Amino acid sequence: MLYSFPPLITPKTRVLVIGSMPGVASLKAQEYYAFKYNQFWKIIFDLFAGSRTPKDYKDKKQVLLAQGIGLWDALAACERAGSLDGNILKPTPNDFPTLFKKYPGIKTLLFNGQAARNHFKRAFDDGGKICAVLPSTSPAHASRSYEEKKLLWQHALFRALNSK
Repeated sequence: MLYSFPPLITPKTRVLVIGSMPGVASLKAQEYYAFKYNQFWKIIFDLFAGSRTPKDYKDKKQVLLAQGIGLWDALAACERAGSLDGNILKPTPNDFPTLFKKYPGIKTLLFNGQAARNHFKRAFDDGGKICAVLPSTSPAHASRSYEEKKLLWQHALFRALNSK
């Protein structure tokens, strides 16, 4: 059985990015989006840190949290060979109702790919939040270019962060 990470969140978090389940590289490093070809952190640093290269994981977390953006995964645990979402078996959802009670400022959920949305929706429907599915930042999702993904993420993040 594989286990996800605790949420990366603060009381100021308004937007929660939800993945499905950390991949092999992330589990080994104990860091969200640790696989070097995943584009999540590149998008975040292009949008919010002047396209600079992150110093380390602490730097990544600080840039993200300073924007009011948090991270968590739809699943708390599962069985899976490798890193592909399609290989997930015996999914167990994270406890989003408790998280939303503890962090009432979360208004928008942005799903990093359709698999994350599907796992969340099976357990919680929309969770009473504004929801949007974005193209996965995983290299396994190669049907869109980096620039296309970045523009879609930019639009969704800025719209969510600028809403009241």
